[in-house]
Amino acid sequence: MKPIRIGLLGLGVVGSGVWTVLAQNGGEIARRAGRHIEVAAVAVRDAAKARALVGPDVKVMTDGMTLAQDPDIDIIVELMGGDTLARDCILAAIHHGKHVVTANKALLAMHGNEIFAAAQARGVMVAFEAAVAGGIPIIKAIREGLTANRIEWVAGIINGTTNFILSEMRQRGLPFETVLAEAQRLGYAEADPTFDVEGVDAAHKLTLLASLAFGIPVQFDKATTEGISNLSSEDIVHAERLGYRIKLLGITRRRAEGIELRVHPTLVPADCLLANVEGAMNAVLVRGDAVGLSMYYGQGAGSLPTASAVVADLVDVARLQMADPEHRVPHLAFQPEAVADIPILPMVEVRSSFYLRVRVDDRPGVLADLARILSGAGISVGSMFQQPHGEHQAEIIFLTHEAREGDVDDALRLMQAQPFVRSDVTRLRVENLT
Repeated sequence: MKPIRIGLLGLGVVGSGVWTVLAQNGGEIARRAGRHIEVAAVAVRDAAKARALVGPDVKVMTDGMTLAQDPDIDIIVELMGGDTLARDCILAAIHHGKHVVTANKALLAMHGNEIFAAAQARGVMVAFEAAVAGGIPIIKAIREGLTANRIEWVAGIINGTTNFILSEMRQRGLPFETVLAEAQRLGYAEADPTFDVEGVDAAHKLTLLASLAFGIPVQFDKATTEGISNLSSEDIVHAERLGYRIKLLGITRRRAEGIELRVHPTLVPADCLLANVEGAMNAVLVRGDAVGLSMYYGQGAGSLPTASAVVADLVDVARLQMADPEHRVPHLAFQPEAVADIPILPMVEVRSSFYLRVRVDDRPGVLADLARILSGAGISVGSMFQQPHGEHQAEIIFLTHEAREGDVDDALRLMQAQPFVRSDVTRLRVENLT
């Protein structure tokens, strides 16, 4: 059979990795796909730099839309990022009957419903394994490997930059700003790290995982997102003392009332699998009713790990492109007509345990007053400890039992209004993940 001809939109870190993987493993890949897969054209900003990599036999152009509509191309591989030109190119490729492979989580989190609907109508595939957790095959695991299960929840470390920062803060006792600068020097963090450290990147990925796990539309705008930029080294030390570690987690959970969709710093027990994922690694825990708990671990970014996922998608498309569209695995795991409009729970309705830290005047009755406020809001304290903080002040740390977030918010407002409280109350969520 004639080779499958692909067009690369972008030849940066991941695009060059795809070129490398196809070049060094082409024979093995062809044995699995049943056909050779070759790069026929690329669209890039710097044509001269691209030509030096791909050689004289590959078309090099600077217009992505031209490549998306090229009749000689079978599959468009979108690796340029962004959510404007990338969206236009992908929709143009779909309109012209081309299959699409993308690593663009932000694009799919914001425009996935439109893109998947267009692909469904045109009878083409949009594959996106590389969009979540780099080289970890978590999309395929949820969409295919766990298809017999009713997924109960998914929780994961799905941003390597923040995991590196939190690991270094814990292991070396350094403040956030110092470790962030180190992460930027090492190339783990961008010059503008906002998307990573404020949890936006993780929320993009979690949005896709929630759709796959529960058969709901992509709804990034309803995700609750909190980052780590305000996290104190003190809280990391206190968490350790209490038998926990702090990780930035993406959590989506099925409740009777709706779906939780949230990214935030989280205390997890030190003996939990996720607590022991260090450095820039990623890991995702999935609980299904039949399989129980399963974990998927590996490199969540980087040229070759992400290229591995892109090429795996190319092999899938090569195997399935001749199949009738109705016999292919649906984009979001569930048949399009079966996607459910289950509500995303507002954060005030989410229930979890909480870590609370407050600095107060060190005098009799303060602890009792704080306990009364929590009790009055229906919040039960599981444990607490107190330690001096300078002269005449103390820090009190509470671990609560599971409580409704809105009730905790009400209690914190009452705490902040007390004349003996000398700081904002730090609130972190606690998850046991069993």
